[in-house]
Amino acid sequence: MQHTPKRDIKNLLFYGSALVFLFFGCSPKFSNVAVPIENVKEFSYTGTEVLEEKWWTAFDDENLNVLIDSAMRSNFDLAATWQQFLAAKATVVREAGNKWPQIEFSAQTAQNFPLNDFRGGENTQLGLSASYELDLWGRIRTAVQAEKFRAEASLYDYQTAAISLSAEIASTWYQLLAAKKQLKITDTQIATNENIIKLIRSRFVGGQIRAVDILRQAQLLESTKEQRIIFRTDVHLLENRLSVLLGRQPQNELEMETTDLPELPELPEAGLPLELLRRRPDLQQSYALLLAADRDMASAVRSKYPRISLTARGQLRANNFANLFENWAYSIAGNILAPLFYGRELSAEADRTEALKEQRLYNYGQTTLEAFEEVENGLVQDRMQKDRLENLGRQLEFAENSNKQLRVEFLNGFSPYLDVLVGLDSEQQLRRDYVAAQSEQILIRIALYRALAGGFETERDLEN
Repeated sequence: MQHTPKRDIKNLLFYGSALVFLFFGCSPKFSNVAVPIENVKEFSYTGTEVLEEKWWTAFDDENLNVLIDSAMRSNFDLAATWQQFLAAKATVVREAGNKWPQIEFSAQTAQNFPLNDFRGGENTQLGLSASYELDLWGRIRTAVQAEKFRAEASLYDYQTAAISLSAEIASTWYQLLAAKKQLKITDTQIATNENIIKLIRSRFVGGQIRAVDILRQAQLLESTKEQRIIFRTDVHLLENRLSVLLGRQPQNELEMETTDLPELPELPEAGLPLELLRRRPDLQQSYALLLAADRDMASAVRSKYPRISLTARGQLRANNFANLFENWAYSIAGNILAPLFYGRELSAEADRTEALKEQRLYNYGQTTLEAFEEVENGLVQDRMQKDRLENLGRQLEFAENSNKQLRVEFLNGFSPYLDVLVGLDSEQQLRRDYVAAQSEQILIRIALYRALAGGFETERDLEN
């Protein structure tokens, strides 16, 4: 019975596959991966308000909405992170190409000398070649899966960057509003201190006040002017930072209507700690990298198994172009490559990828714990800062009432001016401290929203 090339290939593959299964058995299964934290407890505090996907809308600030929407389109760091994701997607397509036959076309022509030699003359060749590896053990498939998980991690990295950008813009915007409010307060305080100096100078002429009191009041005035310089500097620096976050030069002026600091809404609902694993993109990114490391390990283990590949080659060849299509030849081959001795190279690679997988597992656990810490700290700080702000408000109220009484007593000659000066200095400082505490409370709430936030769609996500 005559054997055809096709039948020979089938026999070769059959016996080769049987031999491989006999000596190497089944390929390993994927490992189960879970967060390495036991007995997860609930958060100490929680609120009732549901946090929106675009968390910054909780402030009900149209200026902030415009700033963040603009930054999502124009921030350079965010755009660069998106390109990183696109590169990761292209890598997946590149690796997936190994699952398909590789087909190549070749063309060659040459003129050989001397012509009277039996090999001389024109030599023209056209050919097609194809090669294909049978992915029996899933080595190629797991490598592609690893790249897919890395691409997912890159997308989560982009979403994390978007959340971080939105939080930084919100923080910068409200710090800018606080600095402008502080600047307005110091302007008022400077005017007050200047008027007091005029008043006590008139009393000094009448002998009702000492020269040292005028000097102390002048010192308080200069101290307040120093504060104005500090707040002016803060305003310029924060405007510059906001411009850069929006993808603009810092010299550009922001055409935004200045508003007062917002009233904070109720505390958001924290939910269960494990819900963060499904919501926060940085945790999803860490988990995707863990899965990618798991697939890398599986691919490295399967690289120790035999590889079976098919090749086919067809060629047209002639000594001149006119006769090119008269002669042709083809070949079909099946190959088995079984690693026998690589100096422990393949085993070392499998050990390396296994260690990297364990590293990713511990990184995932640490990232999760830090996420829990951020939420817990935010809830505690929000509650404590609210109490602190109420305390400062009471101190400021007492200082205002005390100063009113001291001024009356001073005008009636019952109290020295030093008491008025100390009280005035204390009141002005408390007023600035109160605004600083308001700003800090807003920043704490932004950090809490950032810790609880999940991914949200940007224009690039919609285009993808």
